[in-house]
Amino acid sequence: MTSSAAPTAQADPRLPQRIRHETRRRELTVLAAEKLTPSMIRVTVGGDLAGFVSLGFDDHVKLFFPLGGAEPGSEPQLAGRNYTPRLFDPKAGTLVIDFALHDAGPATQWAAQAQPGQTLTIGGPRGSFVIPVDYDWHLLVGDDTALPAIARRLEELPAGAKAVVLIEVDSAADEIPLATRADAEIRWVHRDGAPAGECERLSRALRAAALPAGDFYAWVACESSVAKALRTQLLAECGAKPQWTRASGYWRRGAADVHDTYSD
Repeated sequence: MTSSAAPTAQADPRLPQRIRHETRRRELTVLAAEKLTPSMIRVTVGGDLAGFVSLGFDDHVKLFFPLGGAEPGSEPQLAGRNYTPRLFDPKAGTLVIDFALHDAGPATQWAAQAQPGQTLTIGGPRGSFVIPVDYDWHLLVGDDTALPAIARRLEELPAGAKAVVLIEVDSAADEIPLATRADAEIRWVHRDGAPAGECERLSRALRAAALPAGDFYAWVACESSVAKALRTQLLAECGAKPQWTRASGYWRRGAADVHDTYSD
């Protein structure tokens, strides 16, 4: 009697891949600082970037900012915050970080006064979460804090790719040009002075969006409770698949240095 082995299940080639990197701290120098909108400042740094790697559009580096109140002669206390590597140019040896000015914490205070010649200490990325591009279409949803990652993803999508993008900012003055070769439908959602971190606006925009047919990857990043609620909505109402859905809390109301990820 002969027996045949059961067929081996094939891994989904469109599942994201985690890649770990060797990490270390780097002392970099500010080369330029530019206010892009009333709520976003772009800082370009250079220096010790040999071996720096960022393969995923929503990678994050840890930036370290000095806290006041240290005793004279003592080591300054540092506050670490996560930020997206907006653009790394290995030939030029430069790294661009966009700062969303959504609170009065140490990162916002530092970015508001950043000038060429100042130093900035960074660590990471510890790894990359690489999301393939060969879906029928892509859904990107986020608030101001997600704008650097969304802009980077749109730049990386190939010609012919389709994307639906929903971005919440305070007002039209906070919108920025988003370059892409993809066929992208971009909708800006305005708070118009209402508090950030409320779910209603993005939830309503998602329900009103004309979502294409076919397999899609959904990526969400915003206030933590909002990201969790939007993920639930995507799975319940939009036909999103859990393995093709990534929701991250880039910040949490009333907390500092938060990066939550919601998955099954």
